[in-house]
Parts: sequence; structure tokens; C-alpha cells
Amino acid sequence: MSLKGFVRELREIRDDISNISIGKFHAKGMRRRGRAHIAPEGESELPCEVIDQSPWANMPPELLHDIIKRVEASETSWPARRDVVACASVCKSWREITKDIVKTPEQCGCLTFPISLKQPGPRDAPIQCFIRRDRATATYLLYLGLSPALSGDTSKLLLAAKKFRRAASTTFRISFVGNDFSQASNNYVGKLKSNFLGTKFTVYDSQPPHPVMQSNCKPGRKIHSGQVSPLAPVRNYNVGTISYELNVLRTRGPRRMQCTMHSIPFSSIEVGESAPTPTEFISSNKQFPPSSISKSKESIIAFSSTSLAESNQPIYTRKSPLILKNKAPRWHEQLQCWCLNFKGRVTVASVKNFQLVAAVEPGRNVPAEEQERVILQFGKIGKDIFTMDYRYPLSAFQAFAICLSSFDTKPACE
Repeated sequence: MSLKGFVRELREIRDDISNISIGKFHAKGMRRRGRAHIAPEGESELPCEVIDQSPWANMPPELLHDIIKRVEASETSWPARRDVVACASVCKSWREITKDIVKTPEQCGCLTFPISLKQPGPRDAPIQCFIRRDRATATYLLYLGLSPALSGDTSKLLLAAKKFRRAASTTFRISFVGNDFSQASNNYVGKLKSNFLGTKFTVYDSQPPHPVMQSNCKPGRKIHSGQVSPLAPVRNYNVGTISYELNVLRTRGPRRMQCTMHSIPFSSIEVGESAPTPTEFISSNKQFPPSSISKSKESIIAFSSTSLAESNQPIYTRKSPLILKNKAPRWHEQLQCWCLNFKGRVTVASVKNFQLVAAVEPGRNVPAEEQERVILQFGKIGKDIFTMDYRYPLSAFQAFAICLSSFDTKPACE
């Protein structure tokens, strides 16, 4: 049997199991699925007693490992990579082997499971995405692909966000799907919240940060148990701050911004170091030992946009956060505008366009090439269509949150 035939038969068996189990779901009610569960889009978790009856559950581990490894190697892009996710949804043994075979985006450059959106991107080449804005519904959809014209219907939806305006601030709620933005939902990923002037934004993650950086990431306000289902406690963790410089003199030029990534240590871009990489979603009601979140006796600097604006020479420590700054554009005499080299990925001039590089102080163990490397770039290519290319050490969620801040109105910064 060919590999494609095997995958096709695997899908048919999976569909049969879904049809058998649908009656039990209606009888017992839909059970709440944890975010750590890996399943294709639109599918529900199967009862354990039905999964155990699958004839594929008792395959020899060596043979199973070889089959899944071949499927993973042959399907490197979406929508074909859906077959890898299908392998992980057969049963527990298949899921564990698939998770062991599939590498992180930093290692393979591919996005496979939902947790991949919280993991750092590849080092060598950026992951290319585009954002579609819907003004009528105030929603923003992040797709994997070069552009709508080139990707067409094969574009893979990664994340979605919806803007909520209030009197004193604007909030973007980020979700895995485009029709559910409740913070009590399993699809909730995080949010972006602005101050009154729209000059400072705070990135909140629904998942706790890596223990190495927990001292820098303060938990936000916990939603009262009466506001959401008791099965879904929600806590937002402050993992980043985005600050836009006030344009008091109203001078011409692009916006000036600075991003402080509290969940990413500055050492992650140094030679031989790596960024914290989550491997699974953590239940929001899981408690951490006090020793892992208590402040150590080491010197740890608490960074904020205010302190950074006041100090021109920040003090770095081992756990100091990564700081990103927008790359300075150059003035083009013939075009009479500010220009950046987006390498063909941006075609429309806009004040929203930007490129971010690491802010490196002299004396740090960071190569010159790494200092000039664009970590995130965002720009306009058409009406309500924008490109977003990100790479290590940012994740898709962090990059998307930073780009969302550019959509908010900032009259004081322009």
C-alpha cells in the first residue's frame, strides 16, 4: 500500500470512529477539551473507550514510528500537513509518537500543532504570513501564506483577533478561531490592551511564561469565577510591552516604537543560546511551586516603557528581557518618502509599515549580522491586506500581537 493510500484509509477509519461516537456525545454532553489535546480543526475529542477499539492502536511502535516519520517528511506545507495532525488524532500512542517526531518551528520551519503558534520561529528564514482586516466586524485574521492572491483557498488560518473599544482603552482579543473571542473559551489565546492615548500596549498571554522568565512576567487580573464557567479559570500574564514615541513636534516620518518582550530573555539572541520554548499548553488552574516564581537574590531589573524612556543606558542582567526597536528608514529623494527594504513583501506606503530589530548594547555577545537581522516586518500590500513575516525568537502569537498594535489609531504619534 502506498503512503497516500495509507493516509486515506487512516482518515476513513477516523471518520468512522467519529460517527460511532457521536451518539455518546449527545447522550453524555460535550466534554470540555483541554488545549493540550492535538486534533484537526473542527473535530471533537473522542471517548477513550472508542479510541481503544481502533485496530491501529496496537501497531508495533517501531513500524508506527517509521510510518508517521514518512508522513511528516512528505507533507511539509498546508493543507497537506493536515495528514500529520490526523495521525496525532488516532489514539494516545499515535499522538505521543507524532509529538516526538514533529520538530518545533525553530528546528523545521513548519507550523503543525496549535502549540507551534507559541513557539519561536525559525532562525534561517522567516515564516511568511498575511493579515486580512475586516472593518465591518473589527476582526483581523492571520493566515499562513505569501498573500491571498498566491495562496488562495489553501491559506491556513492561524489566529484571529477582534477589536473591542472602550472609553479608556482598546482591547484586541486573540483566538484560535474567527468566531469565538470569549476569554472563557478554550480557543482564547491572549489579548492586547492599550492605554488611553494608544501609545502603550500590553501583551497578555493566557499561558504562564517559562519559569526562567516568570520574575519578569507579572500575572494580570484574574477573572472572577462568577464571570466565567468554573471549568475554565482565566488568567492573563503580561509577557510584553509595546511603546510608541510621542511626536510632539509633529515632524514627518514613520512611527517610532519599542517592544519589550518580558517572556524572552536577551540572552536568547547571543551565540549558543536559545529562547524558552513551550512544549504543551498548561491548564490555567495548574499551580506552580513557590520557589519557581519567587524572586531570587540575583539582580533582576523590572523593565517598563516608562523606565526605558527615562534611561538611555538600560542595565542588562542574565534574565533581562529582549528589547526590539524599529529599524530606521532612509529618505528617498526621488520618491520623496521614507523607505525600507522589505524585499518585495510590502508594496503600499503606509505609516503602519515597520521592521523590528534587536536593540543591542555594546559589549554584548551578539554578532553584527544578528544585530541587523529583521526579526519582524509588517506592511501593507492592498486594501485591508497586510503581510507579516516573523522569525526567531518571536512566536506567531507574539508577532501577531505586535502587528495588531499598529492598527490602533495613534494621532499623538503621527
